[in-house]
Amino acid sequence: MRPSRPLLSLLLSPLLSQAPSPSPSASPSPARPLPVRLSAALFRAAALEAVLLAGHLLLYPTGMTGERRSRRSRRSTQAHPVGAEPPALLLHGLADNRSAFIVLRRALSRRGRRPECLNYSLLTCDVRTAAELLSRHVEEVCAHSGHARIDLVGHSLGGLVARYYVQRLGGDRRVRTLVTLGTPHAGTSAVPAASLHPLVRQLRPGSSVLRELEEPAPGCRTRFVGVWSDLDQLMSPVEAARIDHPDLRAENIRVTGIGHLALLFHPAVAAAVHDALAAQPGGTSDSTAVA
Repeated sequence: MRPSRPLLSLLLSPLLSQAPSPSPSASPSPARPLPVRLSAALFRAAALEAVLLAGHLLLYPTGMTGERRSRRSRRSTQAHPVGAEPPALLLHGLADNRSAFIVLRRALSRRGRRPECLNYSLLTCDVRTAAELLSRHVEEVCAHSGHARIDLVGHSLGGLVARYYVQRLGGDRRVRTLVTLGTPHAGTSAVPAASLHPLVRQLRPGSSVLRELEEPAPGCRTRFVGVWSDLDQLMSPVEAARIDHPDLRAENIRVTGIGHLALLFHPAVAAAVHDALAAQPGGTSDSTAVA
């Protein structure tokens, strides 16, 4: 059951219209007292995160079941026109489900994409296991769509699962572009108590999974885009969400003024995701800011 469009507008649109748009800003040294302007920005970001979390919890039950393709959708994807954009697959974060993408998915659909979502089990305790599930699902998407390659978008843990699939399970032959949103590529030290969960331990700096991803990846064919925010309180340090690997074609997009969950809902981030999927430049670029 999908929530009605008026409900989405009631819960999310007024909040995002009042939120600051991501824009360039310089982060102060953590050793200095926080200036008034930054303190206000942190307060606004935290307040927005709290309201978005409450709204998301209301929508959460709508995403607990997996997606099913209708016969009509299967027929339409098999007859894709020449030059059509490949399918996009969205992968959620820890303890979440496909309902997290309800706004981003709608925004991408308005721009001509028809993304699908993949739920992995809440009982999953290993990034590698989730990556194997993703591998099988990608093969199904390719078979149904007729495309040899697809695009991936992963939020938080979902981005790390997708990256493991691409780098360690040969997924670069199937994935054209991988966009990650607030993914701890370098590991995060935030919320120490959460380390009781085995998946969270794999997100810590120096974990076995992160060490595997640091290994050489010569010839990797996938293009990477890492979207990170300077007010993401679940990334410690916030730069942990950047993708820095000598063998990867990676671009890092820095946004400011929003937190971890808001990366899924802010229209400027949705536009950046669309642009990242549409563009195919070569090489590696430094971080840029979303205006």
